[in-house]
Amino acid sequence: MARTIAKDHDQKRAQILKSAARVFAREGFDRASMTQLARECGISKANIYHYYDSKDAILYDILEIYLRELRDLICGIDLSGLDDAARLRKVIAEILLAYQGVDDEHRVQISGMSALPEDQQRILRGYQRDMVDYLSDILCQVAPGTFENSPGKLRSTTMSIFGMLNWYYMWNTGAGTQAREDYADLVTKLTLDGVRSL
Repeated sequence: MARTIAKDHDQKRAQILKSAARVFAREGFDRASMTQLARECGISKANIYHYYDSKDAILYDILEIYLRELRDLICGIDLSGLDDAARLRKVIAEILLAYQGVDDEHRVQISGMSALPEDQQRILRGYQRDMVDYLSDILCQVAPGTFENSPGKLRSTTMSIFGMLNWYYMWNTGAGTQAREDYADLVTKLTLDGVRSL
């Protein structure tokens, strides 16, 4: 007879993923063990195997859920009624706010994705590419003359913005909402002043 799924199954899986992200971020994926993950979760090693058969499966779920939800959030921002500059600022601010409280997942994304099989990496890179394309489209609207027939310049500018946002957590861990809003203003001004003078 098949084992029934507990009512809190999804909640426990989410707890495992959150705890595992903390361990992977702190120890590194290669050095982390299922024993460490179980200890961090406060459950037995046998119990963690009820939810995941390997730490590779845990790593993939951490990144797949994190990047898919981030992509859906960012690419679903309502920008109606905003001018070009306000649209750019809104997206930058929402990215920074979305990063709040997920430093571990973000660090695992940067350091752990290469440990996954290529087919899984391809899915995750697709989520990242969707966000890059979304921001690139907004930049083209902000400064069409700058990026017309200059795909290399557009990609460099887009990735420079993500570079400023992605590393924010490293030197401002725990920054609150207002600090992120203020930084969004700064990044927006730097970007607008820069692309309009290129």
